[in-house]
Amino acid sequence: MSWAPLSSAGYRVITPDYRGAGYSSRPPTGYTKKVLAIDLHTLLTEHVGVKTPVHIVGHDIGGMVAHADANLFPNAVASLVFGECPLPGASIYDEYKHAPGLWHFNFHSVPDLPELLVSGHEKQYLKHFHDRLAQNPAAFTGEDLDFYTTLYSVLGAMRAAFNVYRAFEEDKADNLRWLEEKGKVKVRAMVLSGDGTFHVLGAEKMAREVDEDVVVGVVERSGHYIAEENPGGFVEKVLGFIKQYIGSRCRLHGPGYKAVLRGRQCPALYS
Repeated sequence: MSWAPLSSAGYRVITPDYRGAGYSSRPPTGYTKKVLAIDLHTLLTEHVGVKTPVHIVGHDIGGMVAHADANLFPNAVASLVFGECPLPGASIYDEYKHAPGLWHFNFHSVPDLPELLVSGHEKQYLKHFHDRLAQNPAAFTGEDLDFYTTLYSVLGAMRAAFNVYRAFEEDKADNLRWLEEKGKVKVRAMVLSGDGTFHVLGAEKMAREVDEDVVVGVVERSGHYIAEENPGGFVEKVLGFIKQYIGSRCRLHGPGYKAVLRGRQCPALYS
């Protein structure tokens, strides 16, 4: 999707690839969401030079990273949007992690075998998820699929992607420990889902288990890939939530999908 509507609304948009994804490096270890959140915080504060709190928006794995970031660095997070993920540590994760529809959770966690079987078939493997999880598969063009295939065909890329899943049980332990030690996340949050996914059914329950101040958002005419399938609806929900935040917390001082949005007094991020 284009970030133009967000930048046109007065935000600075930063779209980092987390460790192992896209153009980022692919080290053999460090794929817990705690480590990925520390990576993100370090990037923002020490390299990009962001000194004020950011609005974090995270989808799927990015949602897990965003939630970890809000746990670890609450004073650096203005608000949180996350969703389309069964957050490890929440009850929905244990209920669904072995469900047939999430068979890839088990498959990706097996050592070495996924790399062996998927190698040379990255395009077909990625297309399977687009076709199965999207309500609007046409949202992904042939050029999109070729782009993702190129990135995931690089040596170590699929291993890094699978390692993100192999860390889920450690992520669960981290989230449960934070919940016991700190209580629910205090950062104002919105859990965001597509109206055509199973996530929408349990999103509110999941979020209320881990977040103290949370609202529910639903993007219409969308499956799992909400930003790609209905970019207008996605932007509308994100901006609407942030504007509510500005009104209640920033006293109208005006202004992250893997993006940090930063504007006027209150910056923002989608990861």
